[in-house]
Amino acid sequence: MTAAAMHGYTLREGKDLARADVVGLYQANRWSSAAKPDLLMTALGNSDSVVTAWAGDTLIGLGNALSDGALVVYYPHLLVHPDWHGKGVGRAIIARLQERYAGFHQHALISDPHAVGFYQRCGFTKAGDCQAMWIYAGGDG
Repeated sequence: MTAAAMHGYTLREGKDLARADVVGLYQANRWSSAAKPDLLMTALGNSDSVVTAWAGDTLIGLGNALSDGALVVYYPHLLVHPDWHGKGVGRAIIARLQERYAGFHQHALISDPHAVGFYQRCGFTKAGDCQAMWIYAGGDG
């Protein structure tokens, strides 16, 4: 039995998402992009792929990917509603994304310090001596 079936959620792929559902999930996780709903929805719409998790009609998780379509995929967002942490939702979303981009030369992401262990359990490793760098207007980094 999959974690999704065991915990009562389903995964979907697609970018046709209700703004209220998306913003509510981002607010529940205190992500600064929730304060920019128009830009958030545009960003998700421009993603190469979006995987969502649903408990009935409630959006409980979301991950997206940006890709060049051949070599590199970047996972900018992976978030799960706090009430659903520890139930395999994030792992299921990232696994679905990794399946889609299997065989790509590089899978990349930037992790918050508290999520490093999670990503390591999903197969990611520290990028050698690379350092994450950004110009960030979110105010929460």
